[in-house]
Amino acid sequence: MPFRDDFLWGGATAANQYEGAWDTDGKGASVPDHCTNGSHKTPKRVTPEFEEGTLYPSREATDFYHHYMEDIALAAEMGFRVFRMSINWTRIFPTGMEEEPNEAGLAFYDKVFDELKKYNIEPLVTISHYELPYALVEKYNGWYGREVIDCYVRYCKAIFERYQNKVKYWLTFNEINAGTTPMGTVLSLGTIKGFSGPINTVPDEPQVRFQALHHQFVASALAIRYAHDNYPQFRMGNMSIFATKYPYTCNPADVLECQKQMRIMNWFCSDVQARGYYPSYINRFFEEKGITIQKEPGDEEILKQGTIDFYTFSYYMSSCESVDPEVLGKAGGNLIGGVANPYLKASDWGWQIDPEGLRYSLNEIWDRYQLPMMVVENGLGAYDKLEADGTVHDSYRIDYLKKHIEQMKEAVKDGVDLMGYTPWGWIDVVSASTGEMAKRYGFVYVDKYDDGTGDLSRRRKDSFFWYQKVIRSNGEEL
Repeated sequence: MPFRDDFLWGGATAANQYEGAWDTDGKGASVPDHCTNGSHKTPKRVTPEFEEGTLYPSREATDFYHHYMEDIALAAEMGFRVFRMSINWTRIFPTGMEEEPNEAGLAFYDKVFDELKKYNIEPLVTISHYELPYALVEKYNGWYGREVIDCYVRYCKAIFERYQNKVKYWLTFNEINAGTTPMGTVLSLGTIKGFSGPINTVPDEPQVRFQALHHQFVASALAIRYAHDNYPQFRMGNMSIFATKYPYTCNPADVLECQKQMRIMNWFCSDVQARGYYPSYINRFFEEKGITIQKEPGDEEILKQGTIDFYTFSYYMSSCESVDPEVLGKAGGNLIGGVANPYLKASDWGWQIDPEGLRYSLNEIWDRYQLPMMVVENGLGAYDKLEADGTVHDSYRIDYLKKHIEQMKEAVKDGVDLMGYTPWGWIDVVSASTGEMAKRYGFVYVDKYDDGTGDLSRRRKDSFFWYQKVIRSNGEEL
């Protein structure tokens, strides 16, 4: 059997897209709480002030806060061995600047971890998953302010101490390499002080983005070093978007362009987090972009001392790279730039479906770092139809996941050390990119809609029972 006996099968969520209860029990406002709903065609907006009568979907999301027992029972019914979740920073430190944590917030996650333990499900906790406290945006322009490093480390120390006997696996930041792209300005870095409007109109300042990203590198390394020094039982990981790229043609210029884009998007951040230093290739990129990173004395040593124990990533799609202006003019439908691949089909949202690209990516990552790996996000966002009898027949999702698991098997046969697999949005959540409910990923359907209505009831889709068999057979019955 390709997958090891202790392979961690499970599913993934994020507090800001799932938890809800945005102002309950002392929780403060995060960046997503200031984001309106949107759609595939209309971008969501950021509003510094809350607008009366406007829907902010993350505020209720799909209400894990009040459904955690029911949801964890559903995860256990499928056979989960791991439950990827995140802690809402503003539930623990409402503004991010308090000296002492919010006890009500800490107590909530105690209950979640205890419920997981009841079913022998291992939590995999993302410390910061796109939910920067909005007060840190207003005070410091998000991660551009070096002061946020101390706020993050204080937060880490509080949750490490509290959950030292309940959580083993930690990820410091979700998709940290989002900060290499303009979309990371809102989602990850929070460098949007004073901004109001659609998220695709945020002014892009590469100098600000990459300085903010440096502060995240230092914060991550400090947290990992502290964990290694004080909690040797912890396993500390990174989390990157892996946006696989191919040359559009065998023109050497296309190949070089693809290599350049792979380095910046897929390798830069994990090179820093896995190897402990900035790679040499980034110097030319910074020079060409007019970027100068301000480092404090000791930063380089911190990066060396705070490297990861295992590597995790999200994988949804691939794209191609070209230098041909005519080809570039036909690009579209992809999440992170690039040119559409004529050999691939796409999802309802234009994301190209490439299972073989997952095998290719796993091998490339393994060859580069030789670290144990987990695929912690993978899935198909699609329009699901709820039938009159309460069923959802999502054969398209089963087909997508089946083909990706088959390629994971091939990667393991190739020699990759793969620890686990947590498909994204195992239960329906609010879309991070578009702020909509219509784009569903889950094995479990949640009665919640884009106009804010719905009774939040849970229903098992066909994929629920399929994944149950996959886990039971350790990936043999697909």
